[in-house]
Amino acid sequence: MSFDGSFTHAMVHELNDLLKSGRITKIHQPYENEVIITFRANRKNYPVLLSAHPNYARVQITKIPYANPAVPTNFAMMLRKYLDGAILNGIQQVENDRIVNFSFSKRNELGDIEELLLAVEIMGRRSNIVLLNNTTKVILDTIKHINADQNRYRLLLPGATYITPPSQDKLNPFTDETKAYAKALSDFPNQEVLATELHRIYQGLDKNTSLELANYLHQHNESSAFDDFFEKFDQPNPVMTTKKQKSSFTAFPYATLEGTQQNFTTLGDLLDAFYVAKAQHDRVIQKAGNLVHVVKNDLKKNRTKLKKLNQTLASSEQADVYKIKGEILTTYLNQVKRGMTEITLPNYYDNNQDIKISLSNQISPSQNAQKYFKKYQKAKNAVHYVSEQLTKTHQEIDYLDNIMTQIELANPQDLDEIREELEKEGYLKVNQKKRKQKRSRASKPETFHATDGTQISVGKNDTQNDRLTLKTAKKTDIWLHTQKIPGSHVIIHDANPTDQTLTEAATLAAYFSKAQQSAHVPVDYVAVKRVHKPNGAKPGLVIYEGQSTLIVDPDEQLVNQLRQV
Repeated sequence: MSFDGSFTHAMVHELNDLLKSGRITKIHQPYENEVIITFRANRKNYPVLLSAHPNYARVQITKIPYANPAVPTNFAMMLRKYLDGAILNGIQQVENDRIVNFSFSKRNELGDIEELLLAVEIMGRRSNIVLLNNTTKVILDTIKHINADQNRYRLLLPGATYITPPSQDKLNPFTDETKAYAKALSDFPNQEVLATELHRIYQGLDKNTSLELANYLHQHNESSAFDDFFEKFDQPNPVMTTKKQKSSFTAFPYATLEGTQQNFTTLGDLLDAFYVAKAQHDRVIQKAGNLVHVVKNDLKKNRTKLKKLNQTLASSEQADVYKIKGEILTTYLNQVKRGMTEITLPNYYDNNQDIKISLSNQISPSQNAQKYFKKYQKAKNAVHYVSEQLTKTHQEIDYLDNIMTQIELANPQDLDEIREELEKEGYLKVNQKKRKQKRSRASKPETFHATDGTQISVGKNDTQNDRLTLKTAKKTDIWLHTQKIPGSHVIIHDANPTDQTLTEAATLAAYFSKAQQSAHVPVDYVAVKRVHKPNGAKPGLVIYEGQSTLIVDPDEQLVNQLRQV
């Protein structure tokens, strides 16, 4: 299910219950299209995510931590100017559309009460967040500026008059008194056709909700069935339904959706679980900036170098042939005449089988023999050099491959440490301006809890991995890592975990690795005291011995469950 109008109705109901009359205490814009506004209401703090992301636009209370940028954006500064300390009067949905209006009151610099509106338009790639004076309808700022060239119907620029998006010629199912559904039910007895008709008639119904409504009307013949269905959105029972790695979120269980169901206390918790991987990955790629570009380029260079080294090694395997030819020429030097271009002589290394030897007619027989000895020595030296370079290049590729995996698995707040590591290792130029800024606090490994309550820590970058394995963990704790696959260090904070806890921790190790989309992933586990870091090794690299191995399948649903326990 998408964030349709009916789900928006349920979300507005939840937000009003928790936030009404609350005061804004913090405003941040951690990501390009998303704002976090913290409300203080009923003696609790509620971080509310307002997202205008083209793929993940939504409004919700979130518990997912975020990285606050060192320098606030212009839009964040404008929100702070007008809304910091403002009182929330209420949250309204425009009809059953995906437009949520937060109305505020605040005293301005002159002491007069000013009415302000923050409109969140959830419309795919046209999603936006608009701050305006609720009395004059003049736009103060928007998270995305839209000029006349981009939209002829309305301007979304500071100083322009706010015009709501064009309304659809559809009925609001929450206020419909025409009972248009009854005629549709009698005209279209087929459930799927009825769903299509309901989608055409009513506003804010996506495909899943339309189909569920059609099924509900068929199953319940009471005249109140239509109203009963939409009353469920005012008393939601949030659920995520998963089938074959595909998940859907709904305000209450849908009989028409098959799969494993996972219930949540609030709609915000539901969306956190649903978007934790999808939205976080997008945020990471967005914030990673040139990190991905630099690592991919270095990986490409080293893989090209590896290919050339292997070719050189293959040609260097002819070294013994050069030596044999040089020795045979020396033995039969009296049979070699100046001016010859080749000669066939018995090879006493191969049962005196004849061997053909090419010669230069410009040099003497003795010089021809010496030429082969020089080729032999050069090839022999090349084998030693190429072998060393092959080892270094393999290590470089493994390191960069591991960094790439860390970027893909990281939370946005983990990226600063990855960037610092790449600067320290010489892959990135040091940004002197950022170096002078106050260094951000070290990020911490993510914490999970096994079914029996045992704490499990998962490092998300080399800095976290080294700190977790070599400093934080006890020597008797259990260390896990995917076998010969880039991934996170995982620590079970228990010397004798149960088999179930071991399996759950191994599943975490498989999920937070390059093998996340694979099956039957081998995961090694061993006591921390058997894990060591070689002298001069790159960050995150360790060696270990005496390990045992588990074969597990990465399971996103299990990961989310362990995250919430």
